[in-house]
Amino acid sequence: MLVKDRMTRHPLMVEPAMPITTARAYMQDNRIRHLPIVGDGKRLLGLITRSTLTMGVPARVPSFNLLDLDAVLSRITVGDIMLRDVATIDEDATLEQAARVMLDRKIGCLPVVEDGIVIGIITESDLLAATMELLGARRPGVRLTALIPDECGSLAGVVNAISNQGGSIMASVTYPSERDKLRWAVVIKVDNMSRDQLVRALKGLEGIEIVEAREG
Repeated sequence: MLVKDRMTRHPLMVEPAMPITTARAYMQDNRIRHLPIVGDGKRLLGLITRSTLTMGVPARVPSFNLLDLDAVLSRITVGDIMLRDVATIDEDATLEQAARVMLDRKIGCLPVVEDGIVIGIITESDLLAATMELLGARRPGVRLTALIPDECGSLAGVVNAISNQGGSIMASVTYPSERDKLRWAVVIKVDNMSRDQLVRALKGLEGIEIVEAREG
């Protein structure tokens, strides 16, 4: 799955001259947490987030009478407080590449750019939604986690055992096991089988350890 498969195309964007009071209302009305700041031709200049609006304002506001607060804030623009060192990504990058950048930089979104022009945005919420789909979270079935030998054909054996019992695999994910460095963990979501049928089908396979299995 690639970034272009999950990103929001043509996201909401604003120019740097917008007052932060307007930007805050704009983000609230549209229920967004990230707002690219662009110049002519939608060229990326920066980014603001809800936390940027909260944390960036105090340093810009001198001592003032509380009665003048709205007037003071209305003179501060998003260009004054926007993040300028913005990490971006290409639409043909993989979702795991996007996730790695977000985790490494501790950020919640990546503008998707082409030749400096914003064509989309991908957020942590998009990655969570993709993870749900990869794990079949919205479809009923039996979810099983097992440890399998780090050997050629191990996963094929699991798939064949399920298929031979009439089961249908809706989702499957493998990853290195933290418990046993010589085995891999596999999470499988199966339809057309009960929990007990699935457990029995896999218990007979050599080197397989069933960690847990549940309906849902």
